[in-house]
Amino acid sequence: MSKMIDYTPLEKLSVGKPVNRIHYLKQACTGRNVLDLGCYDETALTKSNSGFYLFDEISKVSKIHIGVDNSAKMPDKGIVYTENIRMIKGDIYRLEHLDFNRGEIDVIIAGELIEHLPDTLMFLKQMKQLFPGKRLLCTTPNTTSFFNILLSFVKRESAHKDHLQVYSYKTLNTLCRLAGVEQWTILPYHVRFTEMILATRGFKKHFVQFSEKMVNTMEYLFPLTGGGYVIDIVL
Repeated sequence: MSKMIDYTPLEKLSVGKPVNRIHYLKQACTGRNVLDLGCYDETALTKSNSGFYLFDEISKVSKIHIGVDNSAKMPDKGIVYTENIRMIKGDIYRLEHLDFNRGEIDVIIAGELIEHLPDTLMFLKQMKQLFPGKRLLCTTPNTTSFFNILLSFVKRESAHKDHLQVYSYKTLNTLCRLAGVEQWTILPYHVRFTEMILATRGFKKHFVQFSEKMVNTMEYLFPLTGGGYVIDIVL
């Protein structure tokens, strides 16, 4: 369980150094049977073979990899890659009605998902009910990220049009506590400007890469400004 928090404004939080989001998730999925929620990435063609497409990276190391997503762009019959790797079109709130064996799942991944949900607390409680004792890893942007703080000075904000909320270290801790999960750890992760880097060439590409390194340095020095968080939960 995370260290007890008093929720006072001036208390010091015990926050670890930022991790590489994709590497952390891959390590958790290695040799495991994985359920990947909200897995369909509409930028997949851009990220293919780049090392930044999470579904592909998990598929490389997992034993079984089952994705679930309700994207309108996914075929109704889902997508079958191999006998052990497939995507199912379906509602993450109705997993009990989908065609896979819940009992064989070891790890559940919810990558950049909970900020899109209308009720994250209900989602966590449902995961605890359906997969007691299993490992759930959620990743989500950080409300106090250095990049967004920097943008705020020039009247800008980095947010997807479908984001319904953005979380902080303390609010994520509150969600875990109220969901009644067994234990949890909250770790910051480094921001990545993947799509901008892949979309640019020449000087602009080098500038974006340099900017990413500078932001990552600030995140390392001040972990609460990390680009997002990994919430590593035992349900």
